[in-house]
Amino acid sequence: MMLSSCSAEEVMRFGWPEGITPEAESMRHLWTWSVIAALVMGIIVWALTFWTVTFHRKKPGGDEFPRQTAYNVPLELTYTAIPFVIIAVLFYFTIIVQNDVEAKKSDPDVVVNVTAFQWNWKFGYRTVQLEDGSRYDGTRENPYENQRAELEEHAGEKAEQAGHNEQNAIDAERNNIREYLMYDKIETTGNSEEIPVLVLPTGKRIEFEIASNDVVHSFWVPEFLFKRDVFPFPEENHTDNRFQVSSIDREGAFVGRCAEMCGTYHSMMNFEVRAVSPEEFDRYIKFRESNPNATNAQALELIGEPATALTTKPFDTRRGTQTASN
Repeated sequence: MMLSSCSAEEVMRFGWPEGITPEAESMRHLWTWSVIAALVMGIIVWALTFWTVTFHRKKPGGDEFPRQTAYNVPLELTYTAIPFVIIAVLFYFTIIVQNDVEAKKSDPDVVVNVTAFQWNWKFGYRTVQLEDGSRYDGTRENPYENQRAELEEHAGEKAEQAGHNEQNAIDAERNNIREYLMYDKIETTGNSEEIPVLVLPTGKRIEFEIASNDVVHSFWVPEFLFKRDVFPFPEENHTDNRFQVSSIDREGAFVGRCAEMCGTYHSMMNFEVRAVSPEEFDRYIKFRESNPNATNAQALELIGEPATALTTKPFDTRRGTQTASN
């Protein structure tokens, strides 16, 4: 009955969603075989338990204890060796999959800048390798860079003149300069009326560079089977804020979420990944490059895609209208 209502592949996922990247498939395989190993061990343990209860229980009218196995060295060594081998095998395959998932190449086809903020997302395209062989560079000046340089130039003088309290003030000012944030010519920013749609090509290696403008968030596309925390000040927090997927294997619309409790509207901090063909993606990039005032919705319509998100919807923050009484 189970196989008649869903495929064997769905059953073997054991509740995990269907992945859309090779890395997701690697993790799904690890999950599947880990569950199978756990089920096998569970069956063995339950079988031994019922066997012991059934055949080694106290006989009616008898006072003799069942035969004891304490201090049986070969048996105890076996009990120790089997779990060790199981853990070692699982550890080995976990490391293999982890290295595959976290692998990065120096020449990704698309580099996407992801900025999280309470409670939405901004996406920008840093570089794109186009199908005609040209390369799009979307970098634009970071407005914070000069502020940081000026502060660093005069920080020592100010601290020496004003003492410890001034140094504290300088440190606080330094923490407010977010020079690590990324700014690009083509950007899509979500708001309370519009879900941000991140358009990506299929079949291309994509790098995500993630950072937060305020608190810790988490970048999560369930079909990637992978979550990555999004930190403010990544370098100071000793985090690697870049990861890659070797390809997105099918077109479609896939919901993205924040998976780190980040405040009042955390549960509604969603976005959408729209995977399109490389040819349509090139048309999308070229249109937005040549029409800087055009909206993301207009660019989506140009390539024949729905202009708004299909997997989630905007939320009403009602900021400024909430009171304790309502």
